[in-house]
Amino acid sequence: MTTPTRLHELTALEQAAAVRKGEVSPLDLVRHHLARVEQYDGDFGAFLTGTPEAALSEAAALPARQPADRSALFGVPTAVKDLVDTAGIPTTYGSKAFAGHVPDVDAHSVTRLRAAGTISLGKSNTPEFGCCCYTDNDLVGPARNPWDPALSAGGSSGGAAVAVALGLVPVAHASDGGGSIRIPASICGLVGIKPSRGRVSSGPFGAEVTGLAVQGPLARSVRDAAALLDVLAGPEPGDPHWAPPLPAGESFLGHAGRAPGRLRIGRYATPAADGITVDPACLDAWEQASQLLESLGHTVEDIPTPFGPEISAHFVTAWGVQSLGRPLEAERETLLRPVTRAWREYGRGVSGEQFAAAVTAMHSAARRAIRATQQYDAVLTPTLATLPQSVEFFDESGDPLVNLYRQSAFSAFTSPYNMTGQPAVSLPLHWTEGDRIPVGVQLVGRPADEATLIALSAQVEEASPWRDRYARLLTDPAVDVRRTRD
Repeated sequence: MTTPTRLHELTALEQAAAVRKGEVSPLDLVRHHLARVEQYDGDFGAFLTGTPEAALSEAAALPARQPADRSALFGVPTAVKDLVDTAGIPTTYGSKAFAGHVPDVDAHSVTRLRAAGTISLGKSNTPEFGCCCYTDNDLVGPARNPWDPALSAGGSSGGAAVAVALGLVPVAHASDGGGSIRIPASICGLVGIKPSRGRVSSGPFGAEVTGLAVQGPLARSVRDAAALLDVLAGPEPGDPHWAPPLPAGESFLGHAGRAPGRLRIGRYATPAADGITVDPACLDAWEQASQLLESLGHTVEDIPTPFGPEISAHFVTAWGVQSLGRPLEAERETLLRPVTRAWREYGRGVSGEQFAAAVTAMHSAARRAIRATQQYDAVLTPTLATLPQSVEFFDESGDPLVNLYRQSAFSAFTSPYNMTGQPAVSLPLHWTEGDRIPVGVQLVGRPADEATLIALSAQVEEASPWRDRYARLLTDPAVDVRRTRD
């Protein structure tokens, strides 16, 4: 058995197995991870709100649960993104305008996490309303890249990604409306799954005005991510979108242990949006992933980019209107950050006719792209068109349009698949020289086919494992913080 001082090096499933065997208790796991949060969170910005007392209380009560109530992640610490309501816990949506907001009802995803016996250590850091591809706000400041704290951790699930990469929790809840799971997964070296539209309920109060956003897992392994998706997945009454469930007796974790068979995979590396140059390191990652897939017996074929440049304008229109989903009186509106205000001002200028036309055009583009790739079992792209940038790169003191333009290279390959609703995963298959910075690659599955995507991702991880790369982060990441700041 791994000694208690190294519990954070275990995967989520290994931690749960240790609980089942009686080698460690949920309370031991929570205490260990809370100590790690106290040691590192101040330097890296993983959490907006910590809930140590609630976590300790929940962990102490878990052993009384009946065996039938115990999921594959029973007893495992996690974190909930602060865009999702948690009853009795401050939920700020990353905004000073909601600094005192305490919901009285859990989001359905939070209910499922509790029912599965996972224990939240707090609300993870996110940009205001989740509107940016970096994580920074006026409440606790930025989430910093665990591999180089001078760099951004990405967003909008940046806090969740930092927490998982540093071993503050083994898995974390996240959400993705344009790449917000996959962007920080690539930047922080994690597995991030954006599930199919309708796979995870956003109820009871989640916005569905565009159908872009979905909740999903961040983890250090495919199996852990699949296990958390099993916990989160499933519709609730009244949901506007339902993804078809797996056949009875099957699970996403089970598919992580199945061979995917020989697949036909299309690949492209030219963004749909004009004016974006893909960084050579991102292309290297994509090329190496292509070679790995071929070595595993899959057929990999070059395909044209299945989207046209017009989708950028459609997405911007939809995103601007969606940014208005949290109504505010004028006094609280002044508390918002410049980029958030810019999005909302733009959204107010969109007419109903323009919004309806943009959503209709998005649906048409999605249908064309799915038809164009329907002969493929998966599609391979870079996750990002750029490497991580400094925290200061996304400064909001200047022209918001400059900031928004700088974000475009981060979502060029991710946001189209929020439009189609297809499942997509970012895998940490590549690092820059000297294992300095991770560079993810994206695999996109057929509509509602997370099963094949997870089976393929698990096969890839087994062939080219990345677990050992975390040794430095899970030992003493603060050494790097001190060196960077000095």
